[in-house]
Amino acid sequence: MTDQSSKPDGKTVFIKTYGCQMNVYDSERMKDVLAPIGYRPVETADEADLVVLNTCHIREKATEKVYSELGQMRKLKDRSDGRMTIAVAGCVAQAEGAEIMRRQPAVDLVLGPQAYHKLPEMIARVHRSTGERLETDFETLEKFDALPKSREADGPTAFLSVQEGCDKFCTFCVVPYTRGSELSRPVDDITLEARNLAAQGVRELSLLGQNVNAYHGVAPAVSGGSDWTLAQLVRHLATIGGIDRLRYTTSHPRDMDDDLIAAHGDTEELMPFLHLPVQSGSNNILRAMNRGHTHEHYRDIMRRIKDARPDMALASDFIVGFPGESDKDFEATMDLVRDVNYAIAYSFKYSQRPGTPASEMFGQVPEDVKTERLHALQALLREQQSAFNASKVGQTILVLVTGEGRQAGQIHGRSPWLQAVHFDGDASLIGQIVKVDIIGASLNSLAGSSVAGKKSVAATGAVGDMVAGRYGSIA
Repeated sequence: MTDQSSKPDGKTVFIKTYGCQMNVYDSERMKDVLAPIGYRPVETADEADLVVLNTCHIREKATEKVYSELGQMRKLKDRSDGRMTIAVAGCVAQAEGAEIMRRQPAVDLVLGPQAYHKLPEMIARVHRSTGERLETDFETLEKFDALPKSREADGPTAFLSVQEGCDKFCTFCVVPYTRGSELSRPVDDITLEARNLAAQGVRELSLLGQNVNAYHGVAPAVSGGSDWTLAQLVRHLATIGGIDRLRYTTSHPRDMDDDLIAAHGDTEELMPFLHLPVQSGSNNILRAMNRGHTHEHYRDIMRRIKDARPDMALASDFIVGFPGESDKDFEATMDLVRDVNYAIAYSFKYSQRPGTPASEMFGQVPEDVKTERLHALQALLREQQSAFNASKVGQTILVLVTGEGRQAGQIHGRSPWLQAVHFDGDASLIGQIVKVDIIGASLNSLAGSSVAGKKSVAATGAVGDMVAGRYGSIA
């Protein structure tokens, strides 16, 4: 443990984030609420006065990782003579707060995803050794109202939470129980945060929500209209100076409406990348999952999104081995993957989550069958991902430079299709959108040979004026 007397004035905080992009956003906002009471971020737990584990409850292994990590944190706390404060936040905290305190007494406080704005108050309670150490009530709107109206940007890309919670109640999922019901932030609040980020040099915003395309937020006061949809919000944010790229995640097929599909064709700031989880290609399994859509409906969305934006890269999530899944059901999933042809996808074996309806269903699939099916699916998905990346070789594409590479003289960035791109260049290009010649591709990234022109693409109009610039590739 670092000698406490050697630390500079003020307190230090280390936040470890598990799981989804929403948790990444939440961790950044935790730093914002801790800054006014003197906490500065550090890179490792052994430097910290306060350690926060921001947790994910989607899969059992993720939960057990948290308990394993807490064991390591307890050792650090013992070495600090008890001066370290340990907090568990996020969805595991929401679902298992009392169990966390029982299993690991070194934990000082537990707070759910709607309560992190109360961190300063809870820390004060711990330091006074009084008050409740568990805070897991659902108060989403209160959380957003209590957060600082500005936040510090960390580079040219940023997450921006616009919606939380879920009303879908898929039978395998704990999110409705850990994040609460669907709630959308008002457009004016989102716009204020987006403008603040743009003023700090952020050029790409990723709009976040458990069901982000279910967004229905209070319209701007000047509009006098009804709630806005995600399509309306996207078009509005695209008018903010400096914001050249917009993305959103994660979506649900039930909420993929015509206007949002159209926005992909008429809003050039909206990047050609759609993550739309389907989970299974079998209607039998989709019914058992309570997904509320069929594979036919999903395929129709894929067709229409490609019609609106021909260069669209498609991504999805899959669960194999859901209770009752037969060989025929699994083959239906493989058929869907072959038909859609994904740029990237995430696949997992079904994991029983306590308290969910699926955990008590008959027909639990044996573990070895799950493993065999997962390997077959992932092999197909890797093949498609490699082919998609290889298709960019020989093109010159627009890359938003996000940082320096691991090797001297190398920088990296993001393609319009969310691929990592590595190429030689100067750090002065960070934050700019440049043209890069793609000469190589691997499963997870692209390699560029040079920057084709050093000038930044300073505005979306400039992008639109380029040959095929609308779709991010310059012939």
